[in-house]
Amino acid sequence: MMTALAAYLVIINFIGYSVMGQDKRRAQKKQRRIPEKALFIIALLGGSFGVFNAMKVYRHKTLHKRFSVGIPVLLLLQFVLILFMIL
Repeated sequence: MMTALAAYLVIINFIGYSVMGQDKRRAQKKQRRIPEKALFIIALLGGSFGVFNAMKVYRHKTLHKRFSVGIPVLLLLQFVLILFMIL
């Protein structure tokens, strides 16, 4: 069970990181953007670590309070949940 959870978290966080990078590139090219709701859904599904890291690396959505506060809070909650599941 734990290996399946670990594999899921790796995949969803890779997706979160990639989608944030793709949205940043689209923003720079003035193309159609990925909805913020979709980014939050990915984070809610366990991809908050990937989304958070992409925010820092790409400097994307860092001025949006919804992201600069919401994603770290979500990351902390998911971290606590994972610790609870492990223990």
